[in-house]
Amino acid sequence: MGALVLAEGGVFQPPGADSFELPPLFGVVTKPMLLVVLSAVIVGAYFVIATRNLKVVPGKGQFVAESIYDFSRNKIAREQIGAKDFRPFVPLIFALFTFILVNNIYGIIPLIQFPTMSRIGFPIALFLVAYLVIHTVGFKRHGFLGYLKHVMFPPGVPKPIYILLSPIEFFQKFIAQPVALAVRVFAAMFAGHLILLVFTIGGQFLLLEASAALKPVSVVAFAFAIALTFVEALIQVLQAYIFALLVANFIGAAMAEEH
Repeated sequence: MGALVLAEGGVFQPPGADSFELPPLFGVVTKPMLLVVLSAVIVGAYFVIATRNLKVVPGKGQFVAESIYDFSRNKIAREQIGAKDFRPFVPLIFALFTFILVNNIYGIIPLIQFPTMSRIGFPIALFLVAYLVIHTVGFKRHGFLGYLKHVMFPPGVPKPIYILLSPIEFFQKFIAQPVALAVRVFAAMFAGHLILLVFTIGGQFLLLEASAALKPVSVVAFAFAIALTFVEALIQVLQAYIFALLVANFIGAAMAEEH
């Protein structure tokens, strides 16, 4: 993006990819690594505490916990996998949704302000878990050759077309889909956090370093930063939902009797 001169001798250095490279906190442990572990503790502790003393008329904590579980179970797993097969996969879908949600929300929490899914390694780790589950259940349901046929040879297609279609289907199911699954959440969190940094740091620079004529523009920058924070919060929730939804959809497709 280059340097933008806005002040009398001052130079604004816009944030970039290096803004996501954080120094170790201690040893080799970085802030994103610590946040990932903390998110697992937060999710586990919250649901254990919220469901410790279940009541017929739930309190706020129990109500939120039950609502999130019901959403993961019935609105994602059941609808995408099917009423017959969804139950064994509810823990996975529930864990993915809540874990990604907490790690995304970090991006708008004061003092933390870093969505851990903006580091590509974490989405890749999650997609590898999903990848193993998706294709394991596919091979288990259809057999090795049966699953390859299920993936590569959709019914109702003229046989000569399979020469072109089968490699495309193989590439899509075994490579493109899982890679896109990881890149989607990474790119959304990376871009959203970068945009917030631009307006926040830019507003600070305008306020402190810019000439008097440009200082009022800092108000506009801060206003955009606040507005985009709410937009980013929505995107963070949506990306957690989309990741869990697509994993459930891929599991359902792998187990389906028809392509």
